[in-house]
Amino acid sequence: MRLATWNVNSALVRLPRLLPWLDERAPDVVCLQETKLSDEAFAEAFDAPLKERGYEVAHVGEGRWNGVALLSRVGLEDVRRALPAAPSFQDAVEARAVTATCGGLRVTSVYVPNGRTPDDPHYAYKLEWLAALAASVDDPGHTVIAGDVNIAPTDDDVWDPAQFVDSTHVTPAERGALATLRDLGLSDVVRDRWPTERVFSYWDYRAGRFHQDLGMRIDLVLAGADPAGRVRAAWVDRHARKGKGPSDHAPVIVDLDTAPDGDIGPVVPPPSAPRRR
Repeated sequence: MRLATWNVNSALVRLPRLLPWLDERAPDVVCLQETKLSDEAFAEAFDAPLKERGYEVAHVGEGRWNGVALLSRVGLEDVRRALPAAPSFQDAVEARAVTATCGGLRVTSVYVPNGRTPDDPHYAYKLEWLAALAASVDDPGHTVIAGDVNIAPTDDDVWDPAQFVDSTHVTPAERGALATLRDLGLSDVVRDRWPTERVFSYWDYRAGRFHQDLGMRIDLVLAGADPAGRVRAAWVDRHARKGKGPSDHAPVIVDLDTAPDGDIGPVVPPPSAPRRR
């Protein structure tokens, strides 16, 4: 099984890139985030081409903001369209999680709140949302949580820790919430596979940061004992961040049982001119 997660930063804008990417990489299960479409608009644009490619689809959207989806060619059963105890923000339960059973695994596509700044109400909401995510895990051994978690697990996951002082994504409370998920038995499979390598999945559009490899690793695949024990390759598809009209995130790909492209990684292709700390 090939499992992938990608924050596409507007699915409709990314449609000309997303469909060829599906054809090229042939993932069996795909977690999408930040679709920015209503369920009706997503269905209108994507249902037919995804069906042609053999995917069943579960999408949860709002229209203008957020939005998550699960695409599966290995079954899509027992769909849950929100976290059971999801907190609201400004009296709305946002479209940030969708869960289904795919190929025997309980997979959740997540778009964790950004948090904005540590003194913003959105930050407290982020921590509440992460607590609800941890509480939603019923069977850790067969769980996969994949998506944009908006947390860099360690200082090694940002290009320059000094640039993030007093910022979100790196605070002890956020990293503590991520540790709670790991304590449930979920492994950060990319970092486990590449413990000492420079790996980023997000690069801001501004100031040529992608070309200088000034990024962050905030798109994670967290896997329980069963899928984690089956990992044969785990890598960031940096090629999908290149070229015209990309998302500011690159897909993360994890191969279970077999690795069609070999045990490649951690970032494919590697950056040509990375700036070192």
